[in-house]
Amino acid sequence: MIQSIQNIFKIPELKKRIFFTVGLLAVYRIGGHIPTPGINGEELSKFLHQNAGALMGFFDMFSGGALSRVTIFALGIMPYISASIILQLLTIVFPYLAALQKEGDRGRRKMSQYTRYGTIGISLVQAFMIAVGLEGMAGGAFIANPGWGFRLLTMLTLTTGTAFIMWLGEQITERGIGNGISLIIFAGIVARFPEAIVSTYRLFRTGELSIFAVVVMLALMVAVIAAIVFMERGQRRIPVQYAKRMVGNVPMGGQSSHIPLKLNTAGVIPPIFASSILMFPATLAGFSTAAWVVAIQEALSRGSVIYYTLYIGMIVFFAFFYTAVVFNPVDVADNMKKYGGFIPGIRPGKNTSDYIYNVLNRVTFGGAIYLSLVCVVPDVFYNFFNASFYFGGTSLLIVVGVALDTVSQIETHLIARHYEGFMKGIRIKGRRA
Repeated sequence: MIQSIQNIFKIPELKKRIFFTVGLLAVYRIGGHIPTPGINGEELSKFLHQNAGALMGFFDMFSGGALSRVTIFALGIMPYISASIILQLLTIVFPYLAALQKEGDRGRRKMSQYTRYGTIGISLVQAFMIAVGLEGMAGGAFIANPGWGFRLLTMLTLTTGTAFIMWLGEQITERGIGNGISLIIFAGIVARFPEAIVSTYRLFRTGELSIFAVVVMLALMVAVIAAIVFMERGQRRIPVQYAKRMVGNVPMGGQSSHIPLKLNTAGVIPPIFASSILMFPATLAGFSTAAWVVAIQEALSRGSVIYYTLYIGMIVFFAFFYTAVVFNPVDVADNMKKYGGFIPGIRPGKNTSDYIYNVLNRVTFGGAIYLSLVCVVPDVFYNFFNASFYFGGTSLLIVVGVALDTVSQIETHLIARHYEGFMKGIRIKGRRA
């Protein structure tokens, strides 16, 4: 491992890409501490930490704490992710977008352009809502000069910050190492790791956390991380045989291949959607003291049976829904038939698409159960031990997945230049390998 790390700095191009990536991530973290004009950031941050709702804490995790401080990067990269998801869902409704997605490089550039437009639109709406919310919070005590001037300035500042983060992510993807957007989310989550360690240590020193709880917590973290690495790399490979055919005087085909069906095709989308929906009523309850609203908040609070039942049910639903959006068995079967491919023992055409669909459903169900366990186990541990378990389900999935993808890309550079990889005899593969 040490030798492999040393080899990284022997390749000028790889070294340049890594330093470029680290430099832009440092710029992102610095921007996360620049306050938005017209706001008393320190007092507001204290107020939000004491009174913020569950939804606020959930999205603050992805911005690395910038949202609770209302800095210029308060919106983070979430508007871009929302725009990407919405655009993917719209490809089902609008045939033009579906056809554009299949047009290769030109189509990808056009889809990226639409995603950027959507990001700006979502950022403007969210920034306006934040500005109006801040004016009404604690009687406007945190705003120097409330009014339309403050609202427009906040909209411009926060939207520009999100656009700049989006540009940073694209630059990292193009000129650095790894996926830029994923690394930005990764940096925001990992930036809070030292704070979690200090918090856990304080609980241990004061006796609120026993040595047994600490040992169990560390063992559980290692076990969950190992399970995520194993499951994220898991595939169900459907064998495909291509028939021999003559193209002119040249024989083509005759080789064997496979269709890799990932165990977790939907990635982290199901837990993100499920958490957002379940946390929304808890957040609204903070603005009302009605008895029925309080009852709903208590029923949907973390640790209750109803919460975990709905949470698992929504994860399973969104896992199937998003997998159906991004993977179409009919298109796969048609492409196989076009190029003379077939699954041994299965007729081409509709029989092939039905077979792939049935296998995909079984694989997706296993992946949904895996996602549910990863997301629920840390919550159960937190409520049982009253501990500061830093890596929750969604954040842990993101951190491990992004680390796998980035290490896989670095190892590809090493092996391509005849250097030893990170592990002898084992090829590290990312989620997209």
